[in-house]
Amino acid sequence: MAALKAPVFVLTGRDPLKRPDIFELVGYASSHGVRISLTPSATPLLTKEAIARLKACGLARLAISLDGPTAEVHDAFRRVPGSYEWTLQAVRWAREIGLPVQINTTITRRNLHCLDSTIALMEQLDVVLWSVFFLVPTGRGATTDLISAEEFEQVFEKLYETSRRVEFDIKSTEAQHYRRFLLQRRTEEKRKGSASPLPPMIGTTTPDGIGRAPRGINDGKGFVFISHLGEVFPSGFLPVSAGNVRKQSLTELYRHSPLFVSLRDSGNLKGKCGVCEFREVCGGSRARAYALTGDIFAEEPCCTWQPKAYQREELPAEPDCVPV
Repeated sequence: MAALKAPVFVLTGRDPLKRPDIFELVGYASSHGVRISLTPSATPLLTKEAIARLKACGLARLAISLDGPTAEVHDAFRRVPGSYEWTLQAVRWAREIGLPVQINTTITRRNLHCLDSTIALMEQLDVVLWSVFFLVPTGRGATTDLISAEEFEQVFEKLYETSRRVEFDIKSTEAQHYRRFLLQRRTEEKRKGSASPLPPMIGTTTPDGIGRAPRGINDGKGFVFISHLGEVFPSGFLPVSAGNVRKQSLTELYRHSPLFVSLRDSGNLKGKCGVCEFREVCGGSRARAYALTGDIFAEEPCCTWQPKAYQREELPAEPDCVPV
């Protein structure tokens, strides 16, 4: 990680605090100049003392999941009674000792109805980043929980309006087309003469020193996931392995493996993503495309945007015919 000069190294997966050497790992990474973030589960292991010890070892950020504005919604999603209250307590403990906090929220059909209340809760918490995850139906994520493409756009609108008034940053995960939405809104506001500055992204950092992600980041493109067995994936939601760090260098795998190289070539994108004018800053969720179609390069299934080139080349003459 240090050799790759990764801006942030996240320890995640079920509950990292179950590892007896977790504090040693955090300290080792920090001593090598790696900005490290941890995503613990809200369990009795996440104590005030544990959080303080993590900070003392050099933890740069605590990232914790909060999937609804109430215990009823969050605990039902996490399937752990009491998780909501434990999560809020952990956030308070971290902020008391000055440890920056990131909140991760997964948007699904189960909590879409209370998004406004979730945003209101975020505004009450002293966090540096709200990371909004959009469901990829893999593992426990059921396809029936996936919101529609139109609902994606509605969430984008709420995130954009929220970002204009809050002090914390907002980023989307597995919703790369939010960048397209931002650029379109910015262009529209410029035309009307009402544009306000977009949040800084490239070349800037948050208060904890962790850099903001460039607009073009995607699965395997500025991002890499390593499993507990050492398998190297483009993301935690895209279960296609490029190799194993026990046998090959991570640097070599990330930079030169056929899988990662192909993912960074937008010329491989298919359908409307392949001709989209926003493909270099977006590229669609490769994980969601794979989960729903089995094709890693298929078009983003949850995007409403119809590229002009795609409309000219693909649409039949009938004006009421729209591709799905």
